[in-house]
Amino acid sequence: MKVATLVGIILLVLGVVGFALGGFSFTRREKVLDVGPIQATAAREHHVAVSPILSGIAVIGGIALIAVGARRV
Repeated sequence: MKVATLVGIILLVLGVVGFALGGFSFTRREKVLDVGPIQATAAREHHVAVSPILSGIAVIGGIALIAVGARRV
């Protein structure tokens, strides 16, 4: 499989996932209190939104790379 085709497939999948989910979330543990041997932490969830425009660009770029990879024979 050619590199352009492989990168195109990856971009296409990432673009479709970006459209489907609209973003991703992750949890970060932060130290809230640190007094001697006593420590308190809090889990905070952060959400990162993925723009539909960025997802569309990834889909279009993926399709273009797949087409270019298929034409080079």
